Amino acid sequence: MQRLDAINGNMAAAIGAALAKPDVIAAYPITPQTPVVEYLTQFAADGEIDAAMSEVESELSAMSVVTGASLAGARTFTATASQGLALMYEPYFRASTLRLPVVMAVVNREMISPQSVWGGQQDSLSVRDAGWLQIYAEDNQEILDLVIQAFKLAEDNRVLLPVNVCYDGFYLSHMTEKVMIPEAGKVSELIGQYHPEHILLDPEKPMAVDPLTNGRLVMEYRCRHLKAQQAALKVFDEVDREFGEIFGRKYGGAIEEYRMEDAEYALVTTGSMSGAAKDMIDVKRTKGIKVGLVRMRMIRPFPKQRVRDALAKVKAFGVVDKNVSFGCDTGIIYQEVRAALYGAAGVPSVPVIGGLGGEDISLRMMGEVIEAIAAVAEQQQDQETIWLMVEEG
Repeated sequence: MQRLDAINGNMAAAIGAALAKPDVIAAYPITPQTPVVEYLTQFAADGEIDAAMSEVESELSAMSVVTGASLAGARTFTATASQGLALMYEPYFRASTLRLPVVMAVVNREMISPQSVWGGQQDSLSVRDAGWLQIYAEDNQEILDLVIQAFKLAEDNRVLLPVNVCYDGFYLSHMTEKVMIPEAGKVSELIGQYHPEHILLDPEKPMAVDPLTNGRLVMEYRCRHLKAQQAALKVFDEVDREFGEIFGRKYGGAIEEYRMEDAEYALVTTGSMSGAAKDMIDVKRTKGIKVGLVRMRMIRPFPKQRVRDALAKVKAFGVVDKNVSFGCDTGIIYQEVRAALYGAAGVPSVPVIGGLGGEDISLRMMGEVIEAIAAVAEQQQDQETIWLMVEEG
């Protein structure tokens, strides 16, 4: 039986990781991620999990520990945010290119500067091309469920790649809501025991890892890596369906479509802002405005075909980003969506940026975005970027 509890997003991530029974957990604190590893350390101290806790001196060391442990055949987990993610970049890149199925929660927070500890998706999206799989949660229930699913996805022999489970700092990490906690035995049934596919480190049989590699082999490795990422799109959908059959919760796989069956306009969102988007869509529907939502759950690999299919019949769409693309005047996800639609019939669009530094994205703002989408549908041309600002006074 599943049990219902009121927990914050960081606890949800920790419980999800604990249910997966990792062998090694690397812990280093950084706001707003710190409670994740604190909870896991307490679970280990109380004997609730049988995991080796490695309390390291930096995020770079944390990623190095889980990389080495994964090479030795361990199921591994860690978590980080913002500058911590930036500090671990070198072993972060190595974990993916060595095809190690590490799972790491990224509690989204703005990058410096200016100094901020509040939410924003700039950190994880800045490393989206480092070869990891990246999936994004809307609420605390999805955080817990995605962490569990991430282990099954990462360890599938068609994939064998590390996974980031990303969720918004403070809006989810420190917010408490009701969450259904799965039965441990059912989780074990879903993900099974970890049987490593790669050569294991063995002190009795010393070996070099990641030696100097010539261009021909690098080309081959990159080609296989990208094919594994594309395979992850199918596997993620399969995992979502299997999870739904066992626990009664399905999310749609790489994207969620909300009220898109007859939609004339579409919002595209990622993460916790999607709740406000859905509420405003319901309001607009009562007024006869046919608007729907495409929520991006997987950013890497980008589900290009599913996005094309979802937006194929709309008159216009808008993308709300909690990040910026430096060197361009839009957000990152907007560019990804426009690229996915390249070659398709031209659909007017609205790039939107909001929620930076933990700024609120309100129902009113979502309503204004929908109005802007309807306007560009009439004008048949794209609009310049809208910046969602909270009015002062």
